[in-house]
Amino acid sequence: MEATTQNLPPPEPPELPPGAARFPAWPPWFALVGFLVGISGTLLFGVVLGLVATLFGADVDGDSPAVVVVGTLAQGAAFVASAIFFASRVSKPRAWHFGLRGTRFGSALGWAALGMLAFYVITIVYGALVRPDAEQETVEALGGDTGTFGLIIAGLMVIAVAPVVEEIFFRGFFYRALRSRLSIWVAAGIDGLLFGAIHYSGDGVDGLLILPPLALLGVLFCLVYERTGSLFPVIGMHAFNNALAYAVQADDGWQVSVVAGPLVLGACALMPRLLPAAPRPAPA
Repeated sequence: MEATTQNLPPPEPPELPPGAARFPAWPPWFALVGFLVGISGTLLFGVVLGLVATLFGADVDGDSPAVVVVGTLAQGAAFVASAIFFASRVSKPRAWHFGLRGTRFGSALGWAALGMLAFYVITIVYGALVRPDAEQETVEALGGDTGTFGLIIAGLMVIAVAPVVEEIFFRGFFYRALRSRLSIWVAAGIDGLLFGAIHYSGDGVDGLLILPPLALLGVLFCLVYERTGSLFPVIGMHAFNNALAYAVQADDGWQVSVVAGPLVLGACALMPRLLPAAPRPAPA
């Protein structure tokens, strides 16, 4: 009996737990190329928009809040489209492939709260030691200082649109592609560095000093996504942080934050229960 057992072929790999499925094996190079395609799509849209406006005799000012809002929406669409396109090269994209799936509410809330607490504690210490003298100008660029309508539109862009779009691309696609070959910390580190870099405001050294906390936030988003398997807690964290920032940076911004913030957080808690049941991602 022993000799017969020794001559048997090696066993098949262990089956996944019931209801579990592996994330699609997106190659790591999808992450960088997908990012470059998203940037290229944004630039192309800007060129086309400028040409169309010129043909119709419109004077398009690149600093106009309306142009910035439209350009920001186009950028978000370009990045999400890029993620979906590259994901479709491997398999038919599903919402849960990008982390849009349910998770345990209590666990998600706990990890999200821990992540935000760690971020704010480290940021306070960093600010006390480094004292960066620069602020992001996102609110002004989006027209948050041009009246009530501009205040609302800018707030929705910052609190609702940006968290959803950025998380789908940077954590749902970019990080997940890196994780197909890299460890959690390496993938999260690369993701965080790029996430911080795209928020550079161009204020020289002072502008660079505000990037480390943003890179840290990107890393923490990856870790919470890794622990919960869902993007909704991370979108909620992103929206919560942006709502606080908007309340501080924009005059009367708190009025938009206290409405839009809870609505986005409520949606992050409710949406997983409205989506169709999805396979439970198995460990990578």
